[in-house]
Amino acid sequence: MLFLLSPAKSLDFETPLKLKSATEAQFLQQAQQLANTAAKLSSTQLQTLMDISPALAELNRARFQEWQIEHPIEHGARQAVMAFDGDVYDGLDAKNLTKSDLNYLQKHLRILSGLYGLLRPFDAIRPYRLEMGSQLKTRDAKNLYEFWGDRLSQAVNEHVSEINSKVVVNLASEEYFKSIRLSSLNVKVITPIFEDFSNGKFKIVSFFAKRARGSMVRYCALNRLKQVKALKQFDHDGYHFCEEVSTDTRWVFRRMPA
Repeated sequence: MLFLLSPAKSLDFETPLKLKSATEAQFLQQAQQLANTAAKLSSTQLQTLMDISPALAELNRARFQEWQIEHPIEHGARQAVMAFDGDVYDGLDAKNLTKSDLNYLQKHLRILSGLYGLLRPFDAIRPYRLEMGSQLKTRDAKNLYEFWGDRLSQAVNEHVSEINSKVVVNLASEEYFKSIRLSSLNVKVITPIFEDFSNGKFKIVSFFAKRARGSMVRYCALNRLKQVKALKQFDHDGYHFCEEVSTDTRWVFRRMPA
C-alpha cells in the first residue's frame, strides 16, 4: 500500500530533531521555480492569493525570498514528517515513532504539497506556506493543478511499483487529492471515510476525521501492514469498519459517542 496525506498549514521547526539525516525531494527544481515566482509578489498580493493575515503574508514573502534549493538539516530545514504539524500529524505522532516505524513510513507514505509536489517523510523541506488550491500563476500554468499536471500521478505510479503494490490509500483532503489525475494512475484507489455519530446521524466531523487519517497511518506503521484488507481491522479511538455502508473503493469507519 502507498498512503497519501495532505501537508499541514502549521509547521514545527522548533522541537529538537530525533532524525539527523534527510533525503532530497524529487521535485526540488519545480519547487524552486514556484518559490521564485511567489517571491516576486508583494505582501498584499500574497495576502490575497492565500487568504491570510498581513503578518502571515509578510512572513511567507520573506520565506520565499530567502528560499534556496539547498536544504541542509543543520541550517534550518527539516524532514517533512517532523515539520508538518496540526490535526493529521497529531494523529500520526511521528515524533514518538521508532526508527523502524519511520522507515516503514518512508517506504509507504507520500505527502502531497503545493510547493514540493510529492514528499517522502524524510525529505527535507524549508518553512513555507503554499496550498495546492492557490491560484499561483506561472509562465506556463494558471494554477498549481495545471503546473503539476501529470507529474504527481506518474510519481505515485513509480512509488507504488517500487513497493510491488497495486493500491493507493487516499487519506488526503479533496483539495490535495485533486492534484492526482485518476486517469493517469495504474492502481486502485481506496478512500477511507471517518464518521462520528452526532445529532442523530453519522457525519464527517473535520477535526476528528483529520486526526483519524493520521492515526490510521500510524496504526499501519506500528503493525507493519502490507495488505490493504488489514486496514479493515483499524479500531483506534473507537472507530470500526462499517461494511454495510462501504463500497469497493470508499471504506467507511464509524464511531459512536463514548
